[in-house]
Amino acid sequence: MIIQSDWQVSFDFSAAKPIIVEPMEAHFSSDAGLLPIRQFDERLGHSAQFAAALNDPRYQPFVDHTLLEMVRMRLYGILADYADQNDHDGLRKDPVFKLVAGRSPEDKDLASQPTLSRFENSIDIASLGRLRDVLIDQFIASFDEPPRRLTFDIDVFDDPTHGQQQLTFFHGYYDQYQYLPRVLSCAENDLLVMVVLLFGTAHPALGADDDLAYLIGRLRVPWPDVEILIRGDSGFGVPSMFEVCERLGLSYTFGERINRVLKRRSEAVLAAAVEQYAQTGQPQRLFTAFEYQAGSWPAPRWTIVKAEAHAQGTNRRVVVTNRPGARVLPGAAYDAYTDRGESENRNKELKGGLKADRLSDHRYLANYFRLYLHTAACNLLVRLRRAAALPPVEEPQSEVPAEALAGQARRSFYNRRRERDPLGEGHPCTWQTRLIKVAAQIVVSSRRILVRLSGFWPYLQDYRQIAELVLRYPTKVAPDSG
Repeated sequence: MIIQSDWQVSFDFSAAKPIIVEPMEAHFSSDAGLLPIRQFDERLGHSAQFAAALNDPRYQPFVDHTLLEMVRMRLYGILADYADQNDHDGLRKDPVFKLVAGRSPEDKDLASQPTLSRFENSIDIASLGRLRDVLIDQFIASFDEPPRRLTFDIDVFDDPTHGQQQLTFFHGYYDQYQYLPRVLSCAENDLLVMVVLLFGTAHPALGADDDLAYLIGRLRVPWPDVEILIRGDSGFGVPSMFEVCERLGLSYTFGERINRVLKRRSEAVLAAAVEQYAQTGQPQRLFTAFEYQAGSWPAPRWTIVKAEAHAQGTNRRVVVTNRPGARVLPGAAYDAYTDRGESENRNKELKGGLKADRLSDHRYLANYFRLYLHTAACNLLVRLRRAAALPPVEEPQSEVPAEALAGQARRSFYNRRRERDPLGEGHPCTWQTRLIKVAAQIVVSSRRILVRLSGFWPYLQDYRQIAELVLRYPTKVAPDSG
């Protein structure tokens, strides 16, 4: 190891003794919590499957950094809050990053930023297609038993751009130049199953019917009898999405923009909500449902309108659904639709927690690949989070099951659950604080590599818990892509 220069500083704010700071020639890292995640990755074969999907056009005898090594550099960098390629010019010397990438701390440095840039810009369309299958394969492999039911939420989020990225355009609603990533996630296990990088002004549902048809075709090979429900906001309440769901035998609930016809047909229920609020002073929420056919629809569809009256005024929301129970209990069907709000947390984790808004390569395909890297990092963390989660505890004072709670009672329940199980309920920032971001000394000998943690670190027990968990975790193998 080379120390740039010998230096020493002395701080005199301590009344007892001066505080001396100086560098030393030893292997240290601030990200030792990546090691148990790397062990978990090994059990799943997660990053190895990802790298195996990529085409490597380089002349192999001259290759210094394998695709797998560079995939792991970027994936673990994202987990540790190093979202940019530039971060790796410093991390290439880090002993923990060398370990997770497959090298010894005393080996040559990892890939530099220019090498990583060439790597990302070399990705071709065929590789992106295979990565789509990798996500689906890993999703299928995440179930120990065939599921009876799957609920998929589809949504987009804005991804602002600040350079000369290809296919970035100015979006008037968001008031920025941007990409528009689309994410399909599973409500049963929180995994991201499909991601698409749309150009900045694309319609949210562009190509979503084809993507959904491909996914369902893949899933019904191992699970021919699984019941599938699709949920999406009004951006996906378009004829192509209705038609593909009906053709494939899927249940669906999509938001619908309110118009003059829907306003007219729901005036009575809104008036009733206003009257009840005036009489009681309590917020009111009433429902009406009916067959409705827009001009572009070939047939009527069951449509639910929620009407609210409260201190802030009135509000109406509309959904279109083919769920059988919606004709009997429209309110329950609407509440099941609003549960898709949990999927927005996956988008927040992907965009905010794991910095998927750093799509700063010039080339569109390179940025599409970056979105896959961030998605792979998110899914690896989700898998570990679910494995580490404590069993739910039914609170004795609760008169209804947790799934039926609403409003403040629901928020209080989940706040208590997060306090009890911070890792099992934690977002990426929690995992970075309580596991990943821990200083360690790495000592290399002829027999072993020793990683020393501070015995005074407040989250040492969390580290031990996760380390023991991943060592017990059985090896998983994803099925071959179809």
